[in-house]
Amino acid sequence: MNEYQVIEGTETVVRDGTIKLHGQAGFEGMRKAGQLAASILDEIAPMVQPGVTTAEIDDKVRELMFDGGSVPATLGYRGYTHSCCISINHVICHGIPSEKTLKSGDIVNIDVTPLLDGWHGDTSRMYFVGDVPLKARRLVDVTYECLMLGIDQAKPGNRLGDIGAAILEHAQKHRYGVVREFCGHGLGRLFHDAPEVIHAAKAGTGPELKPGMFFTIEPMINIGKPWAKMLSDGWTAVTRDKSLSAQFEHSLAITETGNEIFTLSPKGLHQPPYD
Repeated sequence: MNEYQVIEGTETVVRDGTIKLHGQAGFEGMRKAGQLAASILDEIAPMVQPGVTTAEIDDKVRELMFDGGSVPATLGYRGYTHSCCISINHVICHGIPSEKTLKSGDIVNIDVTPLLDGWHGDTSRMYFVGDVPLKARRLVDVTYECLMLGIDQAKPGNRLGDIGAAILEHAQKHRYGVVREFCGHGLGRLFHDAPEVIHAAKAGTGPELKPGMFFTIEPMINIGKPWAKMLSDGWTAVTRDKSLSAQFEHSLAITETGNEIFTLSPKGLHQPPYD
């Protein structure tokens, strides 16, 4: 059973299983970090073209983070050596940037987390590369809908399971699979903290949502079965049946009246295409 811990300002916190309830200082810090993260995803949108390597995108992400006064939270995290994760087609999450070039028809998730003044702004977004088939476009659209339906359930008095239940119901309506092996998470001054945000859950279960909670919602939706497997690099997760996968992620807070999304696109680039 999770306990709650009130965080008054910018004091040191540890990952101890408690769910943190943040005050005004936390909201201010997360707004800045979240908007930087979202603006980076806006700025790289024109780069996501056929022939561009994922390493080039990673270099640009790192440059934009440094320019914004932040550092990449993933750089050096548990031995990871890149500034973002880039996941293409059947890669579910944690794809490693490389000299691999993007090709027309690819769908791509780019996941960034700048660490700004001690606060983590964590968000990911899907991109289309060139001429993307209708089947893939539909998956991306439904995945975005799953995210926003989950966010609709993020309000005080609800339970954490209400979020996952809404996501699961919508995905299953389209006969898609919801990945179970990965989940959203609490964040703030810590990159990953309690609670775990399960994307395939039962309504009315889990911790009560209270004002001041910060966490991500980041559903990973597969066209085929929900099951994932890890590649030998220890990071990259792919669909077991090699079906396409899509993901969107926002960082948000529970407020007195609902929620506040920290990572909304400043340019209104919420879902592709971004023409």
